[in-house]
Amino acid sequence: MRADLDIIQDWIPAGSRVLDLGCGNGELLAWLRDNKSVSGYGLEIDPGNIAECVRKGVNVIEQDLDKGLGNFASNSFDVVVMTQSLQAMHYPDKVLEEMLRVGKTCIITFPNFGHWRCRWYLASKGRMPVSDFLPYTWYNTPNIHFCTFEDFEALCHKLQVRVQDRLAVDREHRHSLGSRLWPNLLGEIGIYRVCGPSVADALIAV
Repeated sequence: MRADLDIIQDWIPAGSRVLDLGCGNGELLAWLRDNKSVSGYGLEIDPGNIAECVRKGVNVIEQDLDKGLGNFASNSFDVVVMTQSLQAMHYPDKVLEEMLRVGKTCIITFPNFGHWRCRWYLASKGRMPVSDFLPYTWYNTPNIHFCTFEDFEALCHKLQVRVQDRLAVDREHRHSLGSRLWPNLLGEIGIYRVCGPSVADALIAV
C-alpha cells in the first residue's frame, strides 16, 4: 500500500464506515475492508480508476466532488478521507465543510507549497516550481489552489474546525524532528485529521 495510505489507515478505527473522496483505484478502501472490516464508498471521476475499483469489489460512485456531497446524509460516515485532491478543488473550503457535514472526522493530505524547495525555486528562478513531486507547469496543472500548512490551519480556524492530529512528511512520507518543529518549512506533504466543533465538544466532554 502507498506510504501515505499506510499512515492514514492507522487513524481509521476497525469497523468504521468510510467515505474516500477521489479514491483512485480503490487501494485504501480495499485494504481497509480486508484488514479492518471497514465498509463504505469511494467517489471517483476517472473511468479507468472506477473500473479498477469495480475489479477490486470496492463500492464506487462516479461523482464530481466540486458539486458537493448532497447525496449523503449528515453524519453518515465515521471517517471521510481525501488524499492529494484538496488543492485540485475549485472550492476547497466548501468541500471541507461538506466533508465535516457527512463525517465525524476527516483525514486530508495535500502538498505544502511553503516547503523550502518551493520557496527557493520561486526566489532563484522567478517561476512556479516544477519538480518530480510537482511535475506540472502553471498552465497545465490540475492543482489550482496550492496552500501551505499555515493557510490550511487558518481555514480550519475560520471554519471552527479542530485539528486532532498533524504530520508533516517528506515525499517518501517520512517525518523527522525538523518537520515537527518547522512543519511549514520542512514538510513537503501535510497529513491532517480534523473534526467539526460538535465532535470536538463531545471529545472534550469525554
